[in-house]
Amino acid sequence: MDNDDQPIGKVLSRRQALRLFGIAGSSAVGATVIGQALAQRQPPGGPGGSSGTSAGNSGVQGLPGCVVRPSMTEGPYWVDEKLNRSDIRKDTRTGAIKTGVPLTLIFQVSRVALKTCEPRSGVMVDIWHCDADGVYSDANDQGFNTRGQTFLRGYQMTNAKGAATFQTIYPGWYSGRAVHIHYRMRTIENGKVTGDFASQLFFDEAVTDKVHAVAPYKSKGKRDTPNSTDMLYKNGGNQMLLKLTGSPEKGYTATFDIGLNIG
Repeated sequence: MDNDDQPIGKVLSRRQALRLFGIAGSSAVGATVIGQALAQRQPPGGPGGSSGTSAGNSGVQGLPGCVVRPSMTEGPYWVDEKLNRSDIRKDTRTGAIKTGVPLTLIFQVSRVALKTCEPRSGVMVDIWHCDADGVYSDANDQGFNTRGQTFLRGYQMTNAKGAATFQTIYPGWYSGRAVHIHYRMRTIENGKVTGDFASQLFFDEAVTDKVHAVAPYKSKGKRDTPNSTDMLYKNGGNQMLLKLTGSPEKGYTATFDIGLNIG
């Protein structure tokens, strides 16, 4: 198993976030300044070779939902499949549908403005993650060759309200990593990528314990890496923690608010 690369990005303190949004007696600043201050730019050779800034629900009272979040590596399993679909459970080659606890994941994408977040349409949002057994599609790893398969991969364009919705399953686990979902956001103008940002989403440990105690997850056994020891979660993963509603029996829903200052 190839480990993901080293993390990228910077996490704001509560005091810094409040100051930048003019809530602690300081004046508000424009989106460009926010982007530069709250997250490091992607280095040359990073995803798409472009610079990017991400933001998301900070959980700090009085702040808008798009305070910048840290970027993270795209990892070794990124493949640009160009599969425009909301339901990513099906493998387009074999027709097989991956089984697991249903998960509806909604991205709410905004542009960071003065003290507010404006819905951003036309953003290409990709997600990809492993199945209940910890296996990725279109990879040759862990003794599994899934080259040419496309399960649990796809993209959606954000609508006029800045939303992109995916139907998938709760991820399984593989050795050395906490349970996570990769996502990538690209802005496109005249057929060319003008902005590129990649990061990862994480899950509450108590929810994961419940999900992984049922089939088909339980046959994999106990995972070896909780959030607390995951190398990327330590780089601000608490800001990427999904808030889930639902149950293993009925499935889960999560909405992830994220501000995007690229492109």
